[in-house]
Amino acid sequence: MKKQHLNRNYNTQDADLYQWCMEAIRLAHRDAEEFKQYGFTLERLKTFKAMCDLFQKLPDDDEMVGEQMVSTEKKTQAAESLRTAIRGVMTRVALKFHDKTGRYRKFGTSKLGDMSDPQLLFCGRRVVRVARAQIDFLAEVGMNEQILQRVTDACSTFETALNIQQDRLHDRDIAVERRMEQGNKIYAELVSICDIGKDVWATKDRVKYDQYCIYDSNNEQKKARKNSPSD
Repeated sequence: MKKQHLNRNYNTQDADLYQWCMEAIRLAHRDAEEFKQYGFTLERLKTFKAMCDLFQKLPDDDEMVGEQMVSTEKKTQAAESLRTAIRGVMTRVALKFHDKTGRYRKFGTSKLGDMSDPQLLFCGRRVVRVARAQIDFLAEVGMNEQILQRVTDACSTFETALNIQQDRLHDRDIAVERRMEQGNKIYAELVSICDIGKDVWATKDRVKYDQYCIYDSNNEQKKARKNSPSD
């Protein structure tokens, strides 16, 4: 069964969401007696704090993109090393066979610089296989098992780097989803806390009521109060 696509339920940066949650926790502790009337205990608040701490510790997208970039750089270096090893074979092949002959074309390296990653890996292995089948003919131009082993080793290194890069791509997707899941959980609890807080203070204290407002429509009021001189 295909997993349902996950949507982000909050329209803010993760760092801002975490800060909102910390402020809500502080307010709920202050108003703990009032919150008890809604069945919202200090134990639940403690659990919410633990959820927020977990959220903060999850790797963000910058970290995952950085890992992905590092793996891509290593893959690119491995690809160039493989091309260099292949060219070392093909230089010798060209000395023995004209590049327009069937024997040369069997190696399939005419578009070496434009190949995709899978094509390059496939090409490297084909070069070793074809060269080994003709090694007696190519011996006089210096072809030997040591040269072919360089290509084989370069193929192995490149394949490993390619797999690691793909793993990092998947790791990033998983990390984004995990962070979104956790963010949605703490956002839902944040909304519950704020709904209780607003209900508590709606007719009693406008300042305290506004402190539980987390939406953009109230941000300017919050900023104004924060920047105004204390009484």
